[in-house]
Amino acid sequence: MHSGMCVGHKVAAALVWVGAINWGLVGVFKYNLVASLFGAGSSVERVIYIIVGVSALFMLLMCKCSGCCQGGACGMGKGDKKM
Repeated sequence: MHSGMCVGHKVAAALVWVGAINWGLVGVFKYNLVASLFGAGSSVERVIYIIVGVSALFMLLMCKCSGCCQGGACGMGKGDKKM
């Protein structure tokens, strides 16, 4: 993760990584880590999936966060012009 990210982006990025790793495990090994830890079909499992999904949307939509728009999540450096 980029060290210049704001706290919100750091948390969201960590959650997106958790989701990506879980889906990688599902795709390669047919093993759902979240379901194994919290029970398949449980309310906790659904909440975790919702939080990970909201985190991904946050990363996409809040890309121009003034606290971390230094080449990290949004890819724009300090000297880059907005399009």
